[in-house]
Amino acid sequence: MSIRLYDSLNREKRVFEPQDPSRVTMYVCGPTVYNRAHIGNFRPVMVFDTLFRLLRSTYGEDAVVYARNVTDIEDKIITASQETGESIEEITTKYAKIYDEDAAAVNALPPTIVPWATDHVGEMLDIIETLERKGYAYATDAGVFFNVPQMEDYGRLAKRKPEDNQAGARVDVDLGKRDPSDFALWKFAKPGEPEDAIWDSKWGRGRPGWHIECSAMATKHLGKTVDIHGGGVDLQFPHHENEIAQSECAHGQTWANYWMHNGFLDMGGEKMSKSLGNVVLLNDLLEDWDGEVIRFAMLSGHYRAPLDWTKDLLEQAKATLNRIYGALRRVWDAEGGIAQDRGVRDALSDDLNTPIALAELSRLAGAANGAADRKDMAGMAEARAELLAAGALLGMLTRTPAEWEQGSDSDENARIDAMVAARVQARADKNWAEADRLRDELAAEGIEIMDGASGATWRRV
Repeated sequence: MSIRLYDSLNREKRVFEPQDPSRVTMYVCGPTVYNRAHIGNFRPVMVFDTLFRLLRSTYGEDAVVYARNVTDIEDKIITASQETGESIEEITTKYAKIYDEDAAAVNALPPTIVPWATDHVGEMLDIIETLERKGYAYATDAGVFFNVPQMEDYGRLAKRKPEDNQAGARVDVDLGKRDPSDFALWKFAKPGEPEDAIWDSKWGRGRPGWHIECSAMATKHLGKTVDIHGGGVDLQFPHHENEIAQSECAHGQTWANYWMHNGFLDMGGEKMSKSLGNVVLLNDLLEDWDGEVIRFAMLSGHYRAPLDWTKDLLEQAKATLNRIYGALRRVWDAEGGIAQDRGVRDALSDDLNTPIALAELSRLAGAANGAADRKDMAGMAEARAELLAAGALLGMLTRTPAEWEQGSDSDENARIDAMVAARVQARADKNWAEADRLRDELAAEGIEIMDGASGATWRRV
């Protein structure tokens, strides 16, 4: 089955046809590293990680080049440096590391390439010079700007006309802009700004504008045309629109063949954002919820639709994963099966329909339980293989059933293991009172003991 993706530019699902099947390219806008990221910031991480997994499974792991940038120079970073006294490098290194740790906690694979903006200033200046030479850029006392009216089809991604961009706006006299829609390619340094946020250029000392950063990084590592460009719907305008303008005017060719945008995460029907003060940090969520539960909850809604983030959503995700891991436990020892089911793959191939894919995962868990009830060893082996293959596509079922059901606290698990072993010994000694006491004590802690032919195991309930 071919992969079909909804292209935001053309407003329709299209069969995905990479330029080169041996080198499929995807670029996703990454974090601005000045603070911890909230859970809404991680929706594109989980969405495009799922697409990354699907592409790797389809074209080969080495055939997909996924770049997710790090914006390590921006006004908010400069402000953080001025307020804290930390250098820009200290701030960006710290929060980039936290971001990577949080992404790993929700089972996101590392991107193939993680370019940092400050490593690509030279490439940014090259593009700006090209735009100026072609008549698309001009310098003012404030910096260098892209001349939007020079591009005839500007606004086609967000379906905005030039007059829509200018409604209610005025030309900023202080910046010297020729048109309200014009955007900064290079910003001249202001008095008091830190030296580590300033670079030399032929126009004057300063730093790049936000939009030019992604154009330069993607071009450097993926080429002048990328197969897939993704990000949150909030980036569609002006960021992605401006990327198209500067990249296509500089290079003279299509910037991205497929544009994909995930919807907002809502809190009580309102978009989650730092400016509204209704954010929930992923780092805080991870104190109470397993990363796989968070991922399941995130993928339970279609990526293009808004998703209301609630405790009930997380509770439901946890209960479903418990059932699926429980089914996997029942078939865990039945190895050697070959995955035949295509339900999850087919759902993901239809514009990443993760709600249907998760329903298929639950169906596979039901098939596993059915095979276990019948003691059908061949069916159990097949069910195990299918569950693990489906889980790999979704970034789930990454642990053994015992690891999932017992948790990751090694000291606590060792204590429980010792109590379970003591109960086994008490039963062997026919000391039923002691065996019952240990069972009841563990039950009071939420620990269920499961006696089987191969011995006793336990899980948290």
